[in-house]
Amino acid sequence: MIEVQSLSRYYGEESAIEDLTFQIQDKQVVGFLGLNGAGKSTTLKILATLLSPSSGSIVIDGNNYDDTSISFRSNIGFLPEEPPLYREMTVLSFLKHVARLRGMDTTAFKDRLPLVIKQCQLIGKEKSVINTLSLGFRKRVGIAQAIIHNPKLIILDEPISGLDPKQIAEMRSVIRSLREHATVLLSSHNLNEIEETCDKLLILHDGKLVAQGTTEQLSSNLSKETTRMESELVGERSVIETALSNIEEITSFVIEEERIDSCVVHLSMTIAAEHIVPKIIEKGLGLRSLQSARSELEEIFLSLTKGGKS
Repeated sequence: MIEVQSLSRYYGEESAIEDLTFQIQDKQVVGFLGLNGAGKSTTLKILATLLSPSSGSIVIDGNNYDDTSISFRSNIGFLPEEPPLYREMTVLSFLKHVARLRGMDTTAFKDRLPLVIKQCQLIGKEKSVINTLSLGFRKRVGIAQAIIHNPKLIILDEPISGLDPKQIAEMRSVIRSLREHATVLLSSHNLNEIEETCDKLLILHDGKLVAQGTTEQLSSNLSKETTRMESELVGERSVIETALSNIEEITSFVIEEERIDSCVVHLSMTIAAEHIVPKIIEKGLGLRSLQSARSELEEIFLSLTKGGKS
């Protein structure tokens, strides 16, 4: 379905992504993972033909990448992190407007609409003004506009960002239903949700593809000699980053959450947990908690992105 070879995008001498190569099969749900600035959104925007690559090739469904071709773009649906909605319009009038922009005639729109409304769980909301809807429903309207023309490739940038647990569960159901008719690419910071939703993962770090495969495949390549823990450390983020970077036994770390006077950090280290405690304290950091990392995918992500440590 999608073949990407040596894809790069530069801004001056700085690379946003560099030499990405991967393949995605038809009707898979594929997740892009990476820290902020890793290149996820850049990659998705290029695939959506909203941004031109500096070099490399893209083939989608046998057709070479062409960001000026209407026929090429007609096979792609895109939802950016902030849904592109006209909030003063009703759901129905907005989707009709998007359909016209996509070149659909009235008959094609009427035939397609019931399936899109059902698939995006918008039944009963057709006549609602978009601005009156919750964020969860607005996100679903955003997906509806991305699929109204029945594309073969659907690209979703942070589709669950800002949603509460109930809305996330509903969105998961919507995304899973999309794979029945199309290939789906999505990015997310929610590792557990990616694991629940996706068939395959692509992990980016500093603009480069550092791993791809299922959770099981990535886990089998992970060193079993590394201890992975979650810790709450007292201090400012910059102080914590400097201290951890200077502990030789800590091979990588990711600061997951900043609190008032502390940070929650995921650590990878070459020694047992009880031996790392005095080394952390020697660096002048307060230690509030230290426990095993919570999920296999978090361990994989931490190991591959190498956190804030080079």
